[in-house]
Amino acid sequence: MFRITNIEFLPEYRQKESREFLSVARTVQQVVNLVYTTSAFSKFYKQSVVEDVSSNNKGGLLVHFWIVFVMPHAKGHIFCEDCVAAILKDSIQTSIINRTSVGSLQGLAVDLDSVVLNAGLRSDYSSTIGSDKGCSQYFYADQLSLHYPLEISATSGRLMCHFKLVAIVGYLIRLSIESIQLEADNCVTDSLTIYDALLPIRSTVLYRLCEPTRTLMSFVSTNNLMLVTLKSPYIRRLSGIRAYFEVIPEQKCENTVLVKEIPGFEGKISSPYYPSYYPPKCKCTWKFQTPLSTLGIALKFHNYSITKKSAKGCEHGWWEINEHLYCGSYMDHQTIFRVPSSLVYIQLQCSSRLSDKPLLVEYGSYNISQPCPVGSFRCSSGLCIPQTQRCDGVNDCFDESDELFCVPIKPACDVTPFRQPGPLVCDGFQDCENGQDEHNCTQSIPCTNRTFKCDNDVCFKKQNARCDGIVDCPNGSDEDSCSCSRTSSSLNRIVGGADSQEGAWPWQVSLHFFGSAYCGASVISREWLLSAAHCFHGNRLSDPTPWTAHLGMYVQGNAKFVSPVRRIVVHEYYNSQNFDYDIALLQLSIAWPETLKQLIQPICIPPAGQKVRSGEKCWVTGWGRRHEAGLRTDTVS
Repeated sequence: MFRITNIEFLPEYRQKESREFLSVARTVQQVVNLVYTTSAFSKFYKQSVVEDVSSNNKGGLLVHFWIVFVMPHAKGHIFCEDCVAAILKDSIQTSIINRTSVGSLQGLAVDLDSVVLNAGLRSDYSSTIGSDKGCSQYFYADQLSLHYPLEISATSGRLMCHFKLVAIVGYLIRLSIESIQLEADNCVTDSLTIYDALLPIRSTVLYRLCEPTRTLMSFVSTNNLMLVTLKSPYIRRLSGIRAYFEVIPEQKCENTVLVKEIPGFEGKISSPYYPSYYPPKCKCTWKFQTPLSTLGIALKFHNYSITKKSAKGCEHGWWEINEHLYCGSYMDHQTIFRVPSSLVYIQLQCSSRLSDKPLLVEYGSYNISQPCPVGSFRCSSGLCIPQTQRCDGVNDCFDESDELFCVPIKPACDVTPFRQPGPLVCDGFQDCENGQDEHNCTQSIPCTNRTFKCDNDVCFKKQNARCDGIVDCPNGSDEDSCSCSRTSSSLNRIVGGADSQEGAWPWQVSLHFFGSAYCGASVISREWLLSAAHCFHGNRLSDPTPWTAHLGMYVQGNAKFVSPVRRIVVHEYYNSQNFDYDIALLQLSIAWPETLKQLIQPICIPPAGQKVRSGEKCWVTGWGRRHEAGLRTDTVS
């Protein structure tokens, strides 16, 4: 696409059959024909097709067009996207006199900065020019405060839809998606893509959804136009979208804030168009002033964090705070950033590529000499929590920094008539010479990863000795329900496999995404699960909110315990191309109760250094079909 600056937009340009549209289209096509028929690619050039002529917020005409080349496969190595773009740009004579980027392209005054050219797919070309339209709609919106609905659904066949949205000049478009039903496949086949243009130009993508959602999401354009494409190559069940768009004014994201001398946080700032996803290339500036030089500015980020900028670029926007640069990243908990200055200048430069999740930041003043109040502990994320909440076994800091480097409470071993005994702690280690700390205990602390916790809260040191046929716990609970040592004579696979007995695989977990079974996991503790990283690859899949874990379940839909997922931790080295480090941890919002230990138990983790030899048998469990094309999904092995 490019912008022609010296032609005034006429309403008739919206009608492709009008004389006015055909005249402009013919002129542009003749110019592009001349450029490429005299270029090095002339023998590959076939035609140019003008698709849309629209108004835009910068004035003039914005022309969207296809350039079609026919390239023999053997010649493909001499043909490149950048080469085609360079031919067009080199043909524009930029004006040195006016010091602008507007130049002449065979009589057309073209803004060089507006030229965008990307290689497209044949399916996109055929569907937009009319030979394979599927479902295509054009909307022109000229009224504020009005919701224009977008609804499409299909139950079978192939689905490819294009919604072209154009607003009146000087305004933007906000698209709100209420629900979308797609097969979650990491954008391989099914996807909904939002473009900041009227053609599927790759470099103008605002956002791409590839998973189903039932929560409201909204996106804002950077101009007065938007293209929404919905693709599903083969539909087996109901698929579609419920959404609407509206015309909104452009927002200025700048403010001067006078912060008061009061405890806590007193106000909020947010990303542009909050709670919508904020558009790329936006910019916000804030100026904060405290009443005293001893007070600084504290910023509490919701699900976000900023760190010092390195030599690399910032994927999720960069921040300039009093001339220091920081990169932003999304977290699953709150963080606090403190600026030890009474006058603070902040600038947020949004990502230059895609729309990003909305940001909400609370602000307030704090005493520079004492960031956290007396009697509190400062988390590594910047949060302040009461000192009494540290080392209590509860993750109050969200990042677990309050539970790091904790010194266990030692029992009071010596009891005299003048001193009351303290609580005796059962931790599996004999702290008192007479061993009384491990007898008649009234208090216990969590067992470490080197110990096993017996039913009577005693920990013993031999974690690898569990299920070894030797009773180490006084009540023998270390040898109870040792499912990991079970054997079976069945050699079948899951498809065509054998039904398991209820409780036979007590660590098996079914993970549901928006209520549908999507992946599996294994129990490793009361609140942690082990799964595969590829299950959570993608913006929506990595969000723990839509996920629930179903434990102690034999047939899908009949779980003994269900918990929302609180946190997803994907291995930092996970590679989605070759699946290296394909491992992830999930934290449950609710720990499963001990009363269900006959049906829910942690899986036995092999000791470090254990070798697996070729030919050894292993087990595969999960909810699968017992027969090819079967419908029932039971736990099988």
